[in-house]
Amino acid sequence: MTTVHEFSSYVSKNAHLISEEVVEYVVSHTEMEIPQEEKKMALYMYIKLLGFYSDSLEDDPDDEKFVPAHLLEWSKNNAEMQVSRGGKLSDVIVRYPLTRDIFADIMARISLEMGLSAALTATIIKRINSILDVSLTETVFAFERLSEESKSKLQKELLSLSAPVVPIRDDIVVLPLVGFIDEARVTFIMEMVIPKISTMEVEYVILDFSGVLTIDHRVAEMLVQAGKMLRMMGMSVMTTGLRPKLVQVAMHNDIKFTSPFSFSTVKQALESIEKLKNGTQ
Repeated sequence: MTTVHEFSSYVSKNAHLISEEVVEYVVSHTEMEIPQEEKKMALYMYIKLLGFYSDSLEDDPDDEKFVPAHLLEWSKNNAEMQVSRGGKLSDVIVRYPLTRDIFADIMARISLEMGLSAALTATIIKRINSILDVSLTETVFAFERLSEESKSKLQKELLSLSAPVVPIRDDIVVLPLVGFIDEARVTFIMEMVIPKISTMEVEYVILDFSGVLTIDHRVAEMLVQAGKMLRMMGMSVMTTGLRPKLVQVAMHNDIKFTSPFSFSTVKQALESIEKLKNGTQ
């Protein structure tokens, strides 16, 4: 009678053929279009999965809770592949029942061909299901974690784009504020942008509000604090492009948003700076 070792060896030697059958089945039963490159990646991943499966049978076929050490890393890599290509979590989950069905059919067929007992066949099928369960769970956890990390990174990149430091000359920079200003963006300015400006030996900072769509009193207060921080570092701060609605927010909340150096446009602010340097203002 065929032993577990013989079955495990057969699976290991034929992992590529078995994986091809699994991929073909899943693809043919999936309504969505799957790129060829993704099929190749899936084939590689299933070959690795069968390696873990084979090892688990060799180590202890009766231990249903056995998890090969590298299976968790494999699941993480599977999640990374989905996140990197912009895939959805549902793309992973929807294929799981199909993968389970075809793997169970294949293992049952091989067991029958090799003459394994009914009890051993049941153990073998139970083990592949256990491996798939662990893989799915770990892949979902890793996908959610990596997605959050990816979103956080993207948010930081968007924040940096929304508050760029634009050098006009060696001693003058413009900080154009665009769109909806919220606490996250102001916090980014105070924690990342102002320290950057402090290293540039800047004398004049122009805060340009001409692209700001809306603002609330809390954000207005934070921006005032940002201006004070710059002044405490010895810089002259000018504001430009303050729309009537923004000024109303400041006045309504008794926030001194404006200063003697407030102008309609950046051009006017630069002209004023030139006059200050020449001593004509």
